[in-house]
Amino acid sequence: MTELWRLGLGQAAQGLAKRQFTATDLVSASLERIRLSEPRLGACLAVLGQEALDRARDLDREGHDPSRPLWGLPVSVKDVFCLKGAPTTAGSRILEDYRPSFEATVVRRLRAAGAVIVAKTNCDEFAMGSSTEFSAFGPTRNPWDPGRVPGGSSGGAAASVAGFQVPAGLGTDTGGSIRQPAALCGCLGLKPTYGRVSRYGIVAYGSSFDQAGPLARRVDDLGLVLAAIAGPDGLDSTASGRPVGDYANVAEARPGELTLGLPDELWAADFDPLVLGVLERARRELAGAGVRFKAVPMPNLRFSVATYYILAAAEASTNLARYDGVRYGHRSGGDPGLLALYRDSRTEGLGQEVRRRIMLGTFVLSSGYYEAYFRKAAQVRRLIQEDYRKALEGCDFLLAPVSSIPAWPFGSFTDDPLTAYQLDMMTLPLNLVGAPGLSMPAGLGGGLPVGLQLMGRAFDEAGLLSAAKALERILPPLGDPPGL
Repeated sequence: MTELWRLGLGQAAQGLAKRQFTATDLVSASLERIRLSEPRLGACLAVLGQEALDRARDLDREGHDPSRPLWGLPVSVKDVFCLKGAPTTAGSRILEDYRPSFEATVVRRLRAAGAVIVAKTNCDEFAMGSSTEFSAFGPTRNPWDPGRVPGGSSGGAAASVAGFQVPAGLGTDTGGSIRQPAALCGCLGLKPTYGRVSRYGIVAYGSSFDQAGPLARRVDDLGLVLAAIAGPDGLDSTASGRPVGDYANVAEARPGELTLGLPDELWAADFDPLVLGVLERARRELAGAGVRFKAVPMPNLRFSVATYYILAAAEASTNLARYDGVRYGHRSGGDPGLLALYRDSRTEGLGQEVRRRIMLGTFVLSSGYYEAYFRKAAQVRRLIQEDYRKALEGCDFLLAPVSSIPAWPFGSFTDDPLTAYQLDMMTLPLNLVGAPGLSMPAGLGGGLPVGLQLMGRAFDEAGLLSAAKALERILPPLGDPPGL
């Protein structure tokens, strides 16, 4: 029998239903895989070993429940999701000792569906970064090359899934933080429509951008998780009341009936030759299977990086003002006095990248600069949304690269933040629009994964999954990361 840790969610669910193994067997295999691979990956910030085993044994005693689609299945969640009584750090020293007294809505829904949470995964501090180098508790390493980054900010989740620690994980996507690490690590990641999944209980970065979504190794498995976590929530006013689709049972689209728009501004990027070769092969393979392509202009995308980093930084400045050393989180024991407490607690508890974005956000919101920066960026955001709507008028979905370069060596851009921000050009426009996107492997370039992303209409996750299934069948499988 295939090793249990190799099974995807759907395969494992079938095995549990047929009683080929127990939930305890499955969770034990995941925990053992974590134990063996963590020294190499650094994907997990907290392993909930005994709690997970106790939960699995309880499920086995109760007996298999077919009404709970994730019954007995091990999953990980990014360490920005609140778990009652468990460490929830958001990768920051300022929350190092924080233990929430409540749980995120998506965590409650995972548990209600029968999932067993085995670990909380590493991330860039407060989800601010594209490499998981900015975690206060050390970096996560790429399963394909431990000398390279896994992407970010959900790099721990992507490495954990791609490294076979868990069949699926939960991340957040504010500017590409699910799709980009999925692409660099060689798994799949789905950013739902803004409002499709509740944000209650997620440590906030950019409140008009943040969205939770799944990472997995198969398209079907993305649908299983999304079906469990999506839907309205009375605890989150931004969660949409629209009906949830049957994401777990989506039919595969026919390639010959698909027309994919290729945004001119994204395909004209300066690609690394290794990435370009994979992208060209992928387009030939898709065209050979009958997929039609159509070039679409999106002229305002050239402003998207500046627009995003103004708006997201402004929201970060507001959201992170709550970490003041008074109510919860790290409190400095230095100089007396309220201003000194604020200053020292935040200086000691927050990393360089987070402080940089707070200062940028505070600047663009300050008197005399609000109109010139924040208001103007909000107006450009509307223009980008209109470009996106027009681009989809003559096609079913948009298709674009995820990153212009493969996973890069550690330290390549830590002293060059502007270049690092430019690398988000492929992913952050979708967050400005609020539409859904799905990243999937397109092939290997120089032994490193390269990803493509499908982008669709708001709340059409079912259509996106359907098209992704067709592409998944056409594009070549990556195989296992070296040294697995």
